[in-house]
Amino acid sequence: MSNAAGAETARQSQELRIFHDVAKALTSSLDLDSILQTIMEKMAEYFRPDTWSLLMVDEQKSELYFAIAVGSASEALKNVRLKVGEGIAGHVAKYGERLIVPDVRSDKRFSKRIDKVTQMETQSIICVPLKSKLRVLGVIQLVNVNMNHFTEAESFFLQSLCDYAAIAIENARSVERIQELTITDDCTGLYNARHLYKTLESEVYRSSRFGYEFSVLFIDLDHFKQVNDTHGHLIGSKLL
Repeated sequence: MSNAAGAETARQSQELRIFHDVAKALTSSLDLDSILQTIMEKMAEYFRPDTWSLLMVDEQKSELYFAIAVGSASEALKNVRLKVGEGIAGHVAKYGERLIVPDVRSDKRFSKRIDKVTQMETQSIICVPLKSKLRVLGVIQLVNVNMNHFTEAESFFLQSLCDYAAIAIENARSVERIQELTITDDCTGLYNARHLYKTLESEVYRSSRFGYEFSVLFIDLDHFKQVNDTHGHLIGSKLL
């Protein structure tokens, strides 16, 4: 077997092992942080960047924030935010298409602001969107990967891992929505009796353990029954 064939076989074997580990994480846990950490670790193992990050989209503020940042500049990135459209990652979040930039100095979209914060020099950058249907959930960013060995096969592999990450995020959000529905009233959006009992049980335990007092307040609507009796439950629900 030639050296080239041996290297290709080793690469494929490593990819299969990583796919197996990521798939196992997806199917064995609903802990989003744990799953994403596994995916990010596998990316680092394979691509060996200087810094690698997961930026999530804050839709209300139209910004990106660093949900996970690993590498030499990770601490400096904790409180950094990018506007959607700012820099390479912001551009990817805005347009939903991956960008591979071998030399950031030749790309006008690159923002030097992050380098000033991190005190490091970005030479190359790879940003891939995490998409659910047509929506961009976040961006995975790899900084200073060895671009001499970044082929179309590596690009496809990276996209596959990002697709796994997007699935994990969407699954976690679906579970969160379902859990929220079980403890909230569908009419008012307020917590229901099930949540009250669960919280009360926890507080009674804490009160007993640490020896402090607590109170429970109930709110009552005067004459609400008259509204239901006179105008019907649909009007009563709207009033609530």
